[in-house]
Amino acid sequence: MDDHGRGPDPRPEGGPGGPPDSPREAVPQPLPYEGVWRFTAAAVDASVPQARHAVRDLLYRQGVPVSDDLAQGLLLIVSELVTNAVRHAALLSPVLAVEIAVGAEWVRVSVEDNHPYRPTALEADHGRTGGRGLLLVREITREAGGVCDVEHTASGGKVIWAALPLKPLRVP
Repeated sequence: MDDHGRGPDPRPEGGPGGPPDSPREAVPQPLPYEGVWRFTAAAVDASVPQARHAVRDLLYRQGVPVSDDLAQGLLLIVSELVTNAVRHAALLSPVLAVEIAVGAEWVRVSVEDNHPYRPTALEADHGRTGGRGLLLVREITREAGGVCDVEHTASGGKVIWAALPLKPLRVP
């Protein structure tokens, strides 16, 4: 059965699914904060803080139950992914897309551009400045218990995404 974005799998494709087995099978109602939001931005430096602020404001406005640490991790991931798209894809992709998908148990951020190059995380070279953005994204994601990946799009570009589990704040 399709989990309608509510299950534990944050992958963009969400896995196999289909219509409910019987007409009586209830479709789970989304939580108030669940949904998918997408916006585009020019591949310029000014888009980095704009994307970060847009994601921060969306999380707050929707009431997504994120801890301060998780929110800061997500915002750093957004900053790194948009920065990478601006630095490395702007020539072939003057516009990039940022997507935030929130399910009952996870939140996923992704950045899509039309450049075909599929980046890889570089090893830490303490003598170099820069070049470790994807490594940082992977570390933040891993520490939070999430997953991240780079995938090709049907148009020949790529989407880089990171999904982190939601751990709702417990009220004593």
